[in-house]
Amino acid sequence: MTHVLPLELDRHYPVIVKGDGVWVEDADGRRYLDAMSGGSMAATLGHGRRDLVAAARAQAEKLAYVHNERLTNPAQERLAHELVSLASDGFTRVRFVTGGAEANEMAIQLARRYHVDRGEAQRWQVISPAQAYHGPTMATLALTGRPGLQRPFQPYMPSHGHIPPSTWRFDPTGQQALEALDRALEAAGPQTVSLYFCEPISAAALPAYTPPAHFWQGLAERRERHGFLIAFDEIVTGMGRTGHWFAAESIPLVPDLIAIAKGLGAGYAAIGAVLCRKQIYDAIASGSRRFTLGHTWDGAPLPCAVGLAVIDVLRKEGWVDHVRERGPRLRDQLAEALQGISLVKEVRGHGYLIGIEYVDPRDAVSFLPPDLRTAGRIDVVAFERGLVTLSTMPTRDGFAGDQTLFAPPFTSTENELDEMVERFTGAVRQVANEVEARLAAAAVS
Repeated sequence: MTHVLPLELDRHYPVIVKGDGVWVEDADGRRYLDAMSGGSMAATLGHGRRDLVAAARAQAEKLAYVHNERLTNPAQERLAHELVSLASDGFTRVRFVTGGAEANEMAIQLARRYHVDRGEAQRWQVISPAQAYHGPTMATLALTGRPGLQRPFQPYMPSHGHIPPSTWRFDPTGQQALEALDRALEAAGPQTVSLYFCEPISAAALPAYTPPAHFWQGLAERRERHGFLIAFDEIVTGMGRTGHWFAAESIPLVPDLIAIAKGLGAGYAAIGAVLCRKQIYDAIASGSRRFTLGHTWDGAPLPCAVGLAVIDVLRKEGWVDHVRERGPRLRDQLAEALQGISLVKEVRGHGYLIGIEYVDPRDAVSFLPPDLRTAGRIDVVAFERGLVTLSTMPTRDGFAGDQTLFAPPFTSTENELDEMVERFTGAVRQVANEVEARLAAAAVS
């Protein structure tokens, strides 16, 4: 019997008791291939890594915790140095937090502090893509325009501007999104906008989607013209997931702030960070010279030691290069295996972040009827076949339909990747047959 409050009260929660590499095992001894890196894309290096456990233990035995408001520690300083060395030129400072939502919220706060210290206290508003997810805090929920997520918390959240995504269905060139951005800037008053906040490559909300180059170029021009900052949510994509240390490396603009988390701890410690460019730090250093808001475990020695060990493993074992080289073949492998299945419209990917988008088989364009709960059914069938996946259901804003995210650990072997693809294809094929039968029956009745 469990006394934990589950996320969804109608869902059965298997009890996972053990993990080894890319496999997890439940309390009944059944093993599952983990195609989602722990379920949330965090366990990038797989389960049961003794070297990462040893790094945590060694640091805990020496010094597990000190608060970073008035004290620092070697692990924090070394990890900040490592992250700055991995980022693009111009990123010179790091602020540590304990998770993804906190990193995203810290980015908002740093942007605000930057503008206030430069004498532009009127800048507070944020514009972001509507179809996104940045975390469950009130500030990060406000960054998404998805009403299904925001209710019933709307009264607590600030009102920010949102623009639609530039998907193949609505805006393949990105021009309409730029026009929407112009309208949002005008509605807010460009002089009041602090930040444009987005994922360079989306994760769960629009798996493996990124806007076209035309949008990024237009966004950079508007930053120059209006003076707002750009922050990238790289909670998922940071630390190698897309085949680069940061997905920002593949985007035709340089952001001002980058938030990271999941891959920094690789599932072995709760840690996140915000990297900022030199002008952000300089504005604070020549202004208030204070930024004391934070959390108890920010920059603590133990999680920072794990972060250092993760970077060491990624470097020495070459996983970032491996993901960059193997990722396109994995995407093509999935696309080939799913070819001919009526539900599947598109397989897109960046490294080991791959999205599968489903459509109504009757016209191969429309969203599937939400009452079919197609994506949720795919997860159930995949799990019955011994595979952990993550799918997303249609959203009420009308920007996204049923989709699946495929994000295996970097350490997956060729045989394990092949087995993931085979099990997943079988699940999608089974659900496609079920959907076609239900649609046919509905047409007859």
